[in-house]
Amino acid sequence: MADKVEYQMEFVVRASPKMLYKFLATPSGLSEWFADNVNSRGKTFSFFWEDTEEVAVLVSKKTDKYIRFRWEEEDDKNIYFEFKIEIDDLTNDVSLIITDFAEEDEVEESKLLWESQINSLLHAIGS
Repeated sequence: MADKVEYQMEFVVRASPKMLYKFLATPSGLSEWFADNVNSRGKTFSFFWEDTEEVAVLVSKKTDKYIRFRWEEEDDKNIYFEFKIEIDDLTNDVSLIITDFAEEDEVEESKLLWESQINSLLHAIGS
C-alpha cells in the first residue's frame, strides 16, 4: 500500500467559532453536512453514507478550537483528519483548516471532495 501524504485546506467561514464548532464536533452538526447520519458513543463516531458505515475515533479536541478524528480501519496512528478553527488577529476572519491524508495520486480528488463538503457546511450555517 502506498504511503499517505498530509495536506491542508483553508476556508473562510462567516460564523462564530462557537457556532462552527457545533457543526464539526456533534453528531447532529456533522449530519447537516458531512454524512447522511452520524451517531456517537463516547469517543466512537459512526458515519453513514447511503449503505456505507465508517467508524472514526475522536483522538483529541479543544472546544471551539479543533477536533481530530482517526478512521478506525487506519493502522497508522499518525494518520487522521482534523478540523481546526483559527481567527485572524487583524481582520477577525474565522478560518476552518482541514488537515487530512491521502495517497499521493488521490490528493487532488480528496481536495475536490472536501471542497464539496465544505460548500455543504457553508450552506448549512448560512455562511
